Amino acid sequence: MLHEYRDIISKLKVEDAHFAKIFDRHNELDEIVQEVEEGRKAMDDFELEKLKKEKLKLKDEAYAMIIKYKKEHNL
Repeated sequence: MLHEYRDIISKLKVEDAHFAKIFDRHNELDEIVQEVEEGRKAMDDFELEKLKKEKLKLKDEAYAMIIKYKKEHNL
């Protein structure tokens, strides 16, 4: 997720517990979605879409936190 901000993500994961939580949850959802899409795990379409929406929401929240960090630190 957001690989171009790898350095900032590393800092935020240490400095901000909420960021670390949403980052970890996003990665957890990413793994589940990938397992379902590759046929290694069964899930109905409604549940899969629900997970994808949650994943996107978390990514948006993480991105907003990264942009805020960049502005605060003049990066």
